[in-house]
Order: sequence, then C-alpha cells, then structure tokens
Amino acid sequence: MKQLIIWVSAIEKTQKVKLLKPFDVSKISIEKDLYFSEAYVIDLPLESSPDHTWLDIFDHEWKSSRHLWDRKLSVIGDKVRLVTTEHDFKDKLDWVEQIIDQTNKAVEEHRHMLQIAEQQKERATWDDRARIERIREMLRAKFGVQA
Repeated sequence: MKQLIIWVSAIEKTQKVKLLKPFDVSKISIEKDLYFSEAYVIDLPLESSPDHTWLDIFDHEWKSSRHLWDRKLSVIGDKVRLVTTEHDFKDKLDWVEQIIDQTNKAVEEHRHMLQIAEQQKERATWDDRARIERIREMLRAKFGVQA
C-alpha cells in the first residue's frame, strides 16, 4: 500500500515544464565557458522549477540525443543551462525546445503508466477482499459460524 501512495503522489506532482516565453534577451546570462575556449554557458528561463521525475526524464532525453558532440544541457532551478559554441546556434535552440517537448511527452506517458498501475493495484485489492469474503462464507457454510 505504501508503494501505491508514492505512485499517487508522483502522479500528482510531476508536471510539464516549458521554456518561459517570451523572455527578456538582455537578462539572459551568457558567459564564456571556463573549460572549453570556444564554448559559452547560456541560461534559458523555464516557467517553473521541475521536480526530480521531470529532471530524470529530461536527463535521459538529452543524453540519448544524437546531437551531443558540441553541447551539454543541465537544469539549475528554473533555468536550462546550455553549454555550446556559437556554431549553428539557432539549430541548437531548436534542439533544446525539442528535448523539452520530448521530456514533457515522456512525463505524460509516465503519468499515464502510473495511473494504470494504480488502477491495477486498486482492482487487485478489491479482488483480494472479494476472495477473502468468499473464504469467510465457505467457512461459515462449513462450520456454521455466524457473523
């Protein structure tokens, strides 16, 4: 039953997260990366800070992308941090949006799967209660014990 409670809370808490649009470009932090001389660190604002489930899915989505060689993504609070070069920057921004969209789709699927699991557990609980009651009825019938 404890696992069911955890699943329910995960269903309720995991929400979609999107880039905050429009945003003031002059307030976007853009700094030279300390480790890679051609790279920059750019913090893009999100609508809210994602929870750990969204972050896990996001991490999986961007790391499984085929576009890893010249960029890195992480989430810090309510910002997506992109570390990359200036080369094809518009395409990289499109890529960031795609990763966020894929993450949100996966969050929806995750929530749906948790709801199905919750329903199955609930049905199993009711089935067990029905079986227990049938066993009690058989005991009453066999041994004449009254309720």
